[in-house]
Amino acid sequence: MSNDASVPFRRIEGYAIVSEDGMIADAKGNTPDTLKFEADRRFFESGIDGVDLVVHGRHSREQQPGSGSRRRLILTREISGVAADRSNENAVLWNPAGASFEQALTALGKPDSRIGILGGTAVFSLFLHRYDVFHLSRVPRVRLPGGRPVFQEVPMRSPEGVLATHGLRPGSRRVLDPAHGVTVVSWLRSPPSDR
Repeated sequence: MSNDASVPFRRIEGYAIVSEDGMIADAKGNTPDTLKFEADRRFFESGIDGVDLVVHGRHSREQQPGSGSRRRLILTREISGVAADRSNENAVLWNPAGASFEQALTALGKPDSRIGILGGTAVFSLFLHRYDVFHLSRVPRVRLPGGRPVFQEVPMRSPEGVLATHGLRPGSRRVLDPAHGVTVVSWLRSPPSDR
């Protein structure tokens, strides 16, 4: 990879914590307390503090001290392509059916950035072919029947199976909360081979 500062750079990172059955929320779309752990929150905050912008659906939000000033793309079907978010000067609304990801990034003024994908299901799934890394935190012994899956293919396939199918490989498992067995694995895309 070139070290030339004029060469555009983009890195796309996903962040999710899932139940044993691969859910990010319950059947009503709420994240239950059984998926909330201080160690995972710290891991997540450390990661998104290093991104230039976040991408999420209308119902996914992060609530950290710097959240209000963070640049963001919010996916919605309520517009035809890309539009300014009148309620947040740091946000752009984006409908992937009417505009490309690159067009949305350009509208936000961040065409080449480090990007954090925060969910929900459709948003996580949309970027499966683009992730450079996906940080998958797991909570054992918690099941959310009828809940919202991390990817559209879950529960027919495990989240790990979906990531592997899309060319990502697991890194080492890190224990975030030993008392509750909460772990995180960062799934990495192999870099293109130099020619």
